[in-house]
Amino acid sequence: MFSSIKGPHVLGITLAAAGILMVTMGARQSLGLFVGPLNTSTGLGLATISFALAIGQFVWGAIQPLAGAAADRWGAGPVLIAGILILAVGSALTPFMDSGLGLTISLGVLAAMGSGAGSFSVLIGAAAQRIPASARGTASGVINAGGSFGQFVFAPVLQKLIQVMGWMGAMWSLAIISLAALPLIGKVTKGTHGAHAERKADDPGLRRTLKTALTDRSYLLLHAGFFTCGFHIAFLVTHLPTEVDLCGLPPSVASWSLALIGLANIIGSLVVGHLVGKYRSKSILALMYGSRAILILWYLVMPREPWVFYIFAVGLGLTWLATVPPTAGLVGKLFGVRYLGTLFGLTLLSHQIGGFLGAWLGGLAITELGNYDMMWWADIALALLAAVLNLPIREKKLHLEGAAAGA
Repeated sequence: MFSSIKGPHVLGITLAAAGILMVTMGARQSLGLFVGPLNTSTGLGLATISFALAIGQFVWGAIQPLAGAAADRWGAGPVLIAGILILAVGSALTPFMDSGLGLTISLGVLAAMGSGAGSFSVLIGAAAQRIPASARGTASGVINAGGSFGQFVFAPVLQKLIQVMGWMGAMWSLAIISLAALPLIGKVTKGTHGAHAERKADDPGLRRTLKTALTDRSYLLLHAGFFTCGFHIAFLVTHLPTEVDLCGLPPSVASWSLALIGLANIIGSLVVGHLVGKYRSKSILALMYGSRAILILWYLVMPREPWVFYIFAVGLGLTWLATVPPTAGLVGKLFGVRYLGTLFGLTLLSHQIGGFLGAWLGGLAITELGNYDMMWWADIALALLAAVLNLPIREKKLHLEGAAAGA
């Protein structure tokens, strides 16, 4: 499975990118653990806190194409450094915020902007420019697995820190931990090009590439499917701890469920990263989205016991963010890797528009209805729709720069 990324050069770039994503995604995907303590401490209400995190979902997506374009133009290094520093600042400021607006600024804007600038679009784009086309699919799976490993590690650690130090101490600790990603940046970005690289004769330029992509039916269908993925993930990562609490179970069930999602997604990301080199990415995506609908239906008919949450978490984790390698791979196949940071960033924006709705509507549902039933059924319907929408995507190699790339 990993033969394509052997060699110190390719392996070093891949592992360094995975390490950065471990920190940025581990921090971001564990914020749901702070919802309850934040509400108890500040009295802001679940709807207000959910809205701040929903803004964070949107900002994380909105920064992706901008960060990707900046990396395509000036190189990934400055973008990653700025992102990690902003993530640390946003986390450090959060304990000082005692209003919905303040929380929205610290977590919803700053922390989300920082983690987004140090996330998929920049890291996968930078790595794709420095490794052979034959290694890109597997490498993207390994990088993606780094983010999942971060969730596996961060969720129980932060839960323990919240219990021992309180949510404020845990948030300040998160700010310090975020800075650990800084030393890895040089390994990922050394030699990546920006605007200073000489344009090749067949390079159409960013503006023309964007115009072509935004009128491409397959690219738009890919966006629609990824929207559902964002809705699903943001709803769960934000509201699973509250769902566990509604069932009368201890907070440890939520933290270990989030950790199991991350652990299972390591396996899912590695397997899917390998499969994109053997099977059509659109078929892999359709199967993953369809499986989510079946899994949620199973959860709804089962008793609310800890073991049900753990099995549910493992099932979710196998496809959680394993959608990233085939999605990035399809973008690379359609348009090449020269502007992959920008084009994949736009798909991540669609993902996070869905994420905004998943986090925000979940908060409204629990406030107005007292449960998440409506959200579960909406999630099932969207998952089935996403599975269907991926099937008509045109998937073939184009004779453009890097078109053979899997991402």
